Amino acid sequence: MGYATNDCEGYMGYFELYGKSNRQIATITHLDVVPEGSGWTSNPFEMVRRKGYLLGRGVCDDKGPAVVTLYMAKFFREYVEHGDDLLPYTLRILLGTNEETGMGDVDHYLAHNPQPAFCLTPDAEFPVCYGEKGGYGGWLVSAPLQGDLLDFSGGVARNVVPDRAAALVRADIASLRDTENVKVTAERDGVVRISGFGKGGHAAMPAGTVNAIALVVNYILDNGLCTEDERRALAMLRTLHASTDGSSIGIAARDEVFDPLTCVGGVVKMEEGCLWQSIDIRFPTSIDADTMCAALSRLAESAGGRFEPVRANKPFYIDPNTPPIQTLVRTYNEVMGKDAKPFTMGGGTYARHFENAVSFGIEQPGETAPAWVGTMHGPNEGVREKLLWDSLKIYILAVARLMQLEL
Repeated sequence: MGYATNDCEGYMGYFELYGKSNRQIATITHLDVVPEGSGWTSNPFEMVRRKGYLLGRGVCDDKGPAVVTLYMAKFFREYVEHGDDLLPYTLRILLGTNEETGMGDVDHYLAHNPQPAFCLTPDAEFPVCYGEKGGYGGWLVSAPLQGDLLDFSGGVARNVVPDRAAALVRADIASLRDTENVKVTAERDGVVRISGFGKGGHAAMPAGTVNAIALVVNYILDNGLCTEDERRALAMLRTLHASTDGSSIGIAARDEVFDPLTCVGGVVKMEEGCLWQSIDIRFPTSIDADTMCAALSRLAESAGGRFEPVRANKPFYIDPNTPPIQTLVRTYNEVMGKDAKPFTMGGGTYARHFENAVSFGIEQPGETAPAWVGTMHGPNEGVREKLLWDSLKIYILAVARLMQLEL
């Protein structure tokens, strides 16, 4: 498109359209994606167009929106080139590379660049998300195990509900039976593979998912395929997976700003004889990291293990009645003929790293799709092609209006 691009030491990149002011209105999307996982009906990294939808890893989260921001900027560039005046603010288009695994890219960027006057990230739903739950995570680690459980693996990322998991166990296959979601196969003499087939999804929205790790854990315990030490370790996992609202481990929480807490075990593995289970928690303002750490430590200690915390991010929200947010809401409603209200969510985006930022689209609230179209972080991730075109129109009009505000 002819822009001069800027590489921020490999962490992220950007280009910009200079305005009358050096202060910026910015957009930020991310080009990294979660692993492809399993269950795809096509190659996840070769985009497919089918009956008005685009399918492929990242078409919704967040490569599709990234492409939309490029064309939004192209509109303003052509507007300026054919006019007599510059935009009131500089328009900067940021492209990140580390959103799914820590957001160290934006931390590096902000350590070396000024904060924008206002920033929006197309990485959620319309109309506007003005708050995000806190994020807490770590690992439940069992004591060293020696016995019938030879291996256990499942999940592709800590922020994804796993749809596949499998364990290798010493057992007599003749005494075991398949269930609806668990299959038992002979691995070698006296060793069986127990495979769970669940329903994956985003860890921030576990409703309707089926965690494959829990399926395997429950099958092993229900059939007594473990030693006493292994039973204690697996019981620890069963307790964790018994709920997705944290109630089974005593951390259920809610407040007036956010939806209730969510708690998901996304990855399980065995290392040096120990069972490791990741934990992804999205929490409201009514609970804190110390409380969650204490509860998870008690759970681990009950099985002779330990809890290793990894991250703790506080909840983030800004006043939804500010002029920029009201401008975005009004623009979306006018273009789409809606009466949608701003909201908060459990997903974490780049917005929480900026002083004045929100997530803005591209998903439509309440939109249904054919059964063969998957969700972000799941197999067959898809987005309606017209939604991308509608979003382009919304972003052009929204940025034009933001340019007229005193930021």
